[in-house]
Amino acid sequence: MPKLTTLDDLRQLRESLKNNMQLRENADNSDNLPQIKIGMATCGIAAGAKIIMENFFRELAIRGLQAVITQTDCMGLCYAEPTVEVILPSKEPITFGHVTESKVVEIIESYILQGIIIDGVIPINLKNLK
Repeated sequence: MPKLTTLDDLRQLRESLKNNMQLRENADNSDNLPQIKIGMATCGIAAGAKIIMENFFRELAIRGLQAVITQTDCMGLCYAEPTVEVILPSKEPITFGHVTESKVVEIIESYILQGIIIDGVIPINLKNLK
């Protein structure tokens, strides 16, 4: 966490935390919102999943988008960590592997907002694509 030196720093931190809490509280309405599950087992954390989760919080807040962000245990895809499963309303889950900070933006802008499949889908999910 950055060092707070001014009242404005404190206000910015408060606003950021409020946005993060809102995303977590959206779980009550999860059927109508995109669900983003981030693999946060030891392998995922070691590969950078915590940073990926923070990026999803930030990028969704920047765009004013609502989603349900949760962390999950090992998905059994350790070779592809960090992994992120995205479930759009009325769609099959899609799991992305080797997710980077720039891939977070691409997942949001292309897949979540437009439904366009992008590189990085773990092949086991390809049978679900139509």
